[in-house]
Amino acid sequence: MSMVLDIVVMGLIKGSIYALLAISFSLIFGVARIVNIAHTAFYMVAAYCIYTATHYLGWHPVPAMLIAIVISILLGMITYKLVLNPIREHEGAVLIATMAIAMIFQEIMTLAFTGTYLSVPNLIDGFIEILGVKVFNQQLLTLGSAVVVMVLLVLFLFKTKLGLALRSTAQDREVANLMGINESKVAMITMGIAIGLAGFAGAIVVPLEILEPHMWTTPLVMMMAVVVLGGLGSLKGSFVAAYIMGFTEASVVFLSPQGAFLKVSVALLIMIIVLLIRPEGLFGVYFEEER
Repeated sequence: MSMVLDIVVMGLIKGSIYALLAISFSLIFGVARIVNIAHTAFYMVAAYCIYTATHYLGWHPVPAMLIAIVISILLGMITYKLVLNPIREHEGAVLIATMAIAMIFQEIMTLAFTGTYLSVPNLIDGFIEILGVKVFNQQLLTLGSAVVVMVLLVLFLFKTKLGLALRSTAQDREVANLMGINESKVAMITMGIAIGLAGFAGAIVVPLEILEPHMWTTPLVMMMAVVVLGGLGSLKGSFVAAYIMGFTEASVVFLSPQGAFLKVSVALLIMIIVLLIRPEGLFGVYFEEER
């Protein structure tokens, strides 16, 4: 029973984090047609910003999280404006540029923090017992925060005019322009929202993770596996696939002696199988659910 509950808790947490990353990645792709390899690098930047604010400046983790998210958004929008927007019609150039951006962030963190394994204090301590098994309050807070933000995101996308503009642009840019939607402005806003979601994911998960300059690579692989499984550009697909991958990772970690080392390989294997059997993913592409 203990292992089953551990798998459920870890699966829900990992699934929620991957959902935030994959949905925000799909937003950028859908609106700006950018495959942003650097997406999880902003997740890492937020995590290191929190460490800096709590460790060197003595801040409480909550304001440190808020500042980290704001810094991530600003960095993302500046990067988009100066680097990605001028070349976003050239897919190959965008891939190389976003990979370079991620590597630059990685090297900056290596130089600044020497690659040492670091940690951030929990927002809340303690635990509760569920069926005789200890579940840490920080785990519940991380899970709850991710779910609340996903609910708010869904309400934003489907209940506001700006959300409608984002989805319209993602579905058909030419029609969106004919409707009077400023595609360039919407793309800029989408980049800010998407990077903000990635930063938020990094902010809420950092107390449960070890900080090191390569911490963006595993979430990148898992996120790409989620996007491929769900269908590139599909928000619903990203959501469903994120929890499939989250529970798959949790099962591999707890049931296999070498699970911690095999989880990325399993994700890549799932990605390959999906591409061979159903290349469009579970829910198609380009916001298929809205057609």
